[in-house]
Amino acid sequence: MTTVHHRYATVAGQELFYREAGPADAPVVVLLHGFPTSSFMFRHLIPLLADRYHVLAPDHLGFGLSDAPAADEFGYTFDALANLTAGLLEQVGVNRFAMYVQDYGAPVGWRLALDRPDAVTAVISQNGNGYEIGLAEEFWRPVRAYWDRRTPDAEAAPRQAMTLEAIRWQYLHGVSDQSLVSPDTWYHDFAMISRPGNDRVQLDLLADYASNIAVYPRLHAYLRDTRVPVLAVWGRNDQIFCPEGALAFADDAPHAEISLLDGGHFLLESHLDTVANTVREFLDRIHP
Repeated sequence: MTTVHHRYATVAGQELFYREAGPADAPVVVLLHGFPTSSFMFRHLIPLLADRYHVLAPDHLGFGLSDAPAADEFGYTFDALANLTAGLLEQVGVNRFAMYVQDYGAPVGWRLALDRPDAVTAVISQNGNGYEIGLAEEFWRPVRAYWDRRTPDAEAAPRQAMTLEAIRWQYLHGVSDQSLVSPDTWYHDFAMISRPGNDRVQLDLLADYASNIAVYPRLHAYLRDTRVPVLAVWGRNDQIFCPEGALAFADDAPHAEISLLDGGHFLLESHLDTVANTVREFLDRIHP
């Protein structure tokens, strides 16, 4: 049995929750979760990596068990989330790390890498987008409308993403055997983002997602210039971040390893062993 520690740290006045496992002197892997979940999404992956790697999985501010100050008390942007994550890593003494990013975890990770390119030993993207071509048109059309004008009418569609049925869809779409996905996932996530005031937090972050489009060219230059090892392991049936986003990594990182699996957005729920084995083989080549 792998021992997983559940810890809290105060960074810039905010209490952040994180999961930690593995040898203290081992290469570090930082797991960055997406919307609408938390480090809970990595609960099964952590033990499969922690025999050889020092694994850290924080909850972003406003998610999971981290603090969730009201939107009028904290400016929720991806820059702010990345700064808090950087502060947490500094506080726990992590100077170099591989990162595994999914969904919202990707723009947080991209900012960490761009700020300190020498700190990142590898990039693992599991349905973590870095290319505009990866934004599935049907899903993102109403979101783009919300970027253009934050009116009550434009807000109606983004609010639907916070309903129990929409979160359930995120977990089940593109999964051929839906019985593999535990309902605990969507009930857990729904409970967390349904806390009073968290709707405004999520709407602010969704509005700020537009800022990530401007980050993409810098990310692509970073991949070309550093030749950082890249693995894209992706659910090919994802209707949020489509597989073209995974294939696009090869445009700037010709050495990228790309694995498209017959799954959806939350691939760890249906293809845990395959993803874990792919990630381990990739990391073991980098850290022999």
